[in-house]
Amino acid sequence: MGNVIAVCVSEKKGTQKTNVKTANFIENWGIEHDAHAGDWHRQVSLLSHDRVEEFRARGAQVEDGAFGENLVVSGFDFKTMPIGTRFRCNDVVLELTQVGKQCHAHCEIYKVMGDCIMPREGVFTRVLHGGTISVGDTLTVCTPDQC
Repeated sequence: MGNVIAVCVSEKKGTQKTNVKTANFIENWGIEHDAHAGDWHRQVSLLSHDRVEEFRARGAQVEDGAFGENLVVSGFDFKTMPIGTRFRCNDVVLELTQVGKQCHAHCEIYKVMGDCIMPREGVFTRVLHGGTISVGDTLTVCTPDQC
């Protein structure tokens, strides 16, 4: 079980996201008003709060959403979970579709710190069922018959 620490969106791809505290998740699309929403496999990105805190402990001055992540969640090490893992938060059901990503152009965080955790720690999901997620909500892993 995990706790939602931040819900973030951005208007343009390739930019840092802003914690909007609550958002509407649209089935087979992603988060309303987020640049990464669309009919593809990377609709919503998740990042472990613990990994962000470890990065901050190394001196990084990063806000939630700085890595381009949509959800920051405590209690999970997302990169260790297999493709197909399903998560439920309220009515929202997400399915893990990709672990990590290739970083073609180093972001501002990499330029300052010499590292960025999103390419190896971030995961991507698609929205199987829509609804609303807010900061403070609980995210759980569920099986297909539970979701």
